[in-house]
Amino acid sequence: MNKPLAVVMLTLMTTFIGFGIIIPVMPELIKRVDSNELALHTGLLLSIYSAVSFLMSPLWGSLSDRIGRRPIILIGILGFSASFLVFGLGAHNLTLMYVSRILGGLFSGAVTSVIVAYVADVTPPEERTRGMGLVGMSIGLGFTIGPGVGGLLSKISLETPFFVASALALLTFFLAWSRLKESLDPERRRQPSAERVSRWTAFRGSLRYLYLLALFVALSLAGLEATLQLFGMERFEVTPGQVGMMFFVCGLVGALVQGGIVRRYIRKGDEPKFIVAGLLFSAVGFLLLLTSHTLWTATLFLAIFGIGNALIRPCVTSLITQKTTVGQGVASGLSSSMDSLGRIIGPLGGAMLFKLDLQLPYVVGGLLSLAALLFLARFVTLDRQRAGSEALPR
Repeated sequence: MNKPLAVVMLTLMTTFIGFGIIIPVMPELIKRVDSNELALHTGLLLSIYSAVSFLMSPLWGSLSDRIGRRPIILIGILGFSASFLVFGLGAHNLTLMYVSRILGGLFSGAVTSVIVAYVADVTPPEERTRGMGLVGMSIGLGFTIGPGVGGLLSKISLETPFFVASALALLTFFLAWSRLKESLDPERRRQPSAERVSRWTAFRGSLRYLYLLALFVALSLAGLEATLQLFGMERFEVTPGQVGMMFFVCGLVGALVQGGIVRRYIRKGDEPKFIVAGLLFSAVGFLLLLTSHTLWTATLFLAIFGIGNALIRPCVTSLITQKTTVGQGVASGLSSSMDSLGRIIGPLGGAMLFKLDLQLPYVVGGLLSLAALLFLARFVTLDRQRAGSEALPR
């Protein structure tokens, strides 16, 4: 691994450790403030974060194409730190919780989408899938360590994980400030123009089907994240520490898949068949969760889902960065926006389905995973047609 890639992976991992720390405790804090609408506020707090991120990600990505990746990443990490601090200080006030999530969404695209563009800058096309596998592995390791630590810290107080997450993000800022080098040379930057580049310029040709596939994956994942702890409370009286352990196992499995399989064995052109495998694993994991009535079976089935998700996301991201005809910042910004759009609709949809029947979010998640196979088939067909037409003599 080259040095710039190692630094950005460490930055991404520590950022997502901070993000993962809060997962097991947020529903418990909401329950303390308003126990009557626990599912609703859990869904809304997750959705409002993603709604703001959806609006801002392409702006951050486009801005990074013009001024460089490093300053945008630094701004995002610092904003993350502030958002966690506000949540910790406002843990007894629902309004401040919402303010915190708005701040988090505002700056999240500056970290995630721009780091994807950074990796695209420093890796050649033939190494792109391996690079995106490292991105996924870093996020997976962050989620592996974070929820487990969050569950342990919640024993001190429910606010402690947020203060630790804020401090960790601040530490990451100083790490990136001192070690992260700019990846986009001035001569490769896009010049400011009177017309702002829209995120939808990347939504064209065969790539639109990859973006729609990414949307379906994000919808199903967000619905799972919003309801899993509520599902566990109903089925086997899960605690924040146990939720942390479940996400620890899922993240560990995902990180092993992305670091061991995606990075080592998937070559350029192999991505579609691994996406198929990932979608099938995800569907099976969702449907098996329906049968779970114990912590251990739920953890096992969540890990199966995690294998699928670990195969899908880096392969889709790699294909987008290989095939795009616009700037990597714009393409990555739209990809991040699709993820955010799924995380806007997914938590609210998941919460509504959960109120009707606690099994419905997982039935729908499994069906979305299977439906996404149709988008992949359409992408492959159009991409082959385009490649064939380009190969014809002119």
